[in-house]
Amino acid sequence: MAGHPDITTRPTWIGGKSRLARGVAQPVARFLSIEAAGGILLLLATGVALIWANSPWHGSYEDLLHTEFVLGIGGWEFTEHGHPWTFELLVNDALMAVFFFVVGLEIKQELVVGELSDPRAASLPAVAALGGMVVPAGIYLMLNSSGSGSAGWGIPMATDIAFAVGVVALLGKRVPSSLKIFLLTLAIVDDIGAIAVIAIFYSEGISFGWLAAAIVLMVVAAVMKRARVWYIPAYVIVGVVIWFATFQSGVHATIAGVAMGLLCPARPLHRQARTAEVIDKLERSSTLNANAIREAYFDLKESVSVAERLETLLHPWTSYVVIPVFALANAGLVITADGLSDAASSTVTLGVVLGLVVGKTIGVAGATWIAARLGLAPLPVGVRVLHLAGIGMIAGIGFTVAIFVGGLAFEDPTLADQSLLGILIASVIAAICGSVMLTAAGNNTIEVPAEEYDEMVDTGDLVPSGGD
Repeated sequence: MAGHPDITTRPTWIGGKSRLARGVAQPVARFLSIEAAGGILLLLATGVALIWANSPWHGSYEDLLHTEFVLGIGGWEFTEHGHPWTFELLVNDALMAVFFFVVGLEIKQELVVGELSDPRAASLPAVAALGGMVVPAGIYLMLNSSGSGSAGWGIPMATDIAFAVGVVALLGKRVPSSLKIFLLTLAIVDDIGAIAVIAIFYSEGISFGWLAAAIVLMVVAAVMKRARVWYIPAYVIVGVVIWFATFQSGVHATIAGVAMGLLCPARPLHRQARTAEVIDKLERSSTLNANAIREAYFDLKESVSVAERLETLLHPWTSYVVIPVFALANAGLVITADGLSDAASSTVTLGVVLGLVVGKTIGVAGATWIAARLGLAPLPVGVRVLHLAGIGMIAGIGFTVAIFVGGLAFEDPTLADQSLLGILIASVIAAICGSVMLTAAGNNTIEVPAEEYDEMVDTGDLVPSGGD
């Protein structure tokens, strides 16, 4: 800054040249910076769970899942509907609420400033997501129209964002960038559908008193936002109480996380232009004091919305900690000859596999093609039918949310295990076949400079994928 002495900076420890920094910290930082890192960690955690559950030390795995926790204050104890909290329940009911909170933040961002803010741009992936939910559920119900297995119809509706986007990211430039945006938007709409299914169909024994309390607290959070309360700890306190009330109501507690994510302010307190003004003011200032720096810090921080700040803060934790821990606690399927034999003849396993692999492909690709033919919205730039089939197949990687729904759908451990095996098989098939399809389809788009792109749009030689 003008008028101020140069400040000598030193690299942080991770940027240093020590053996530990160069050999461990820097490679780890590079790994975590890649888009597919969350999916890779999820895959590793799944492998650990499967190996551990089928090893001579499988007893210690069961002990971990059933480790009990006492949550309470004084003589009051907080139990899981009369049962002690276990490690597995804490992961599924508490940690996953944080995951769904981040999902809610992502949805809010997309609705306010992202692809979903433009109805025409959002229409095609929304239709694709709808097809990718209805067709898999229909295929599953064709095979499980009655009996206890019918409750699992919501399992093949889910798409795992981390895995799906991770697989496409690993394919790099072989996939058109417009198709990546299409998949991300589709997966977010898919999440909205999955959340609605969990809230409506997989909640039991509703206590309307507690549900009313949760709704009132959500209104309080909305009023706080309208009153321009931007103090994040206040939202944390209200959010925890909403989670508690939702949990007590019988609606699955993860819905509270989604609700709080949707209620977070997604527009910044200050406009982006204010950032340049603050920086210019600091550069022209001949004297700086603590108050001026504090005001500048506030202005710069509030040029980024609360939702974006929270998503930036929590997304690494959910991707690199919450979801791998969830996989570790839920993917430990004990594989036996009898179990495989039963699963091979199980309509639950077959329904999940066909729903995710065949249903997603037909539903996503078919709905997209029909919508484009009807003129609802143009296909993304450079996308052909084989691309649609490949991205539909990739959407069949259900994994995290599918496993989560399977745990809610079945109380019978045998049916739960059969659905889990189906999810694992389907996700592997979808990842491999989808990657092969997308690689075969190739990327025939041409990168052009921004100025040339704008000129082509102005002259009508190019129609953007969103249809603007």
